[in-house]
Amino acid sequence: MKKFDLIIVDDHALFRKGLSVALTSANIVHHIYEAANGVEFLELLDRCKVDIVLMDISMPLMGGKEATVNAISRFPELKIIALTMHSDIDHFQEMIESGVMGFLSKDAALEDVIDAIISVSEGNKVFSQELMYNLVKRINLARPKSDILTDREKEVLNLISEGLSNQAIADSLHLSKRTVDKHRENILSKTQSKNTAELIMFAIKNKLI
Repeated sequence: MKKFDLIIVDDHALFRKGLSVALTSANIVHHIYEAANGVEFLELLDRCKVDIVLMDISMPLMGGKEATVNAISRFPELKIIALTMHSDIDHFQEMIESGVMGFLSKDAALEDVIDAIISVSEGNKVFSQELMYNLVKRINLARPKSDILTDREKEVLNLISEGLSNQAIADSLHLSKRTVDKHRENILSKTQSKNTAELIMFAIKNKLI
């Protein structure tokens, strides 16, 4: 099994130590570092080269969102997984927009943490099924059905869910960016989605991705 260099960023020392020991025992890490907040994390990045970051959201001095934005602006290839409690799902959209590769519940089994680390290292996005279920429950259940979308809009939606920009979608489908912009606008309107996070929830709920 490939070993990774990781940073665990969390303001609860017992949680950090416990997860660090567990991952070390699982023989998945080469080096593992700890930070109690975003400030300590960014200082570590100046000294240590790492592959994966497990990032808490709510921390003193500097929280997960600011730390993620700062880190990815400096190290675009850095892969960050947000560690969340149930109350943190309100921050889902802003953390996704910050650049995290996924969400993992702090209650997750060690096997799920290991699977998430490996998957993210391969460029995949990872989201805890429990957290996704709670997010879906929050979305208006009276959503329109997926058949309101045209075949082209479904194509665009699928590419949006893969994280592609409008320009990248335009290139992939051989369309102009202006056309893709309009498709995205129509899709958001038809699905009554306020943002990309809600749009992806719609796509999951209606089995479009």
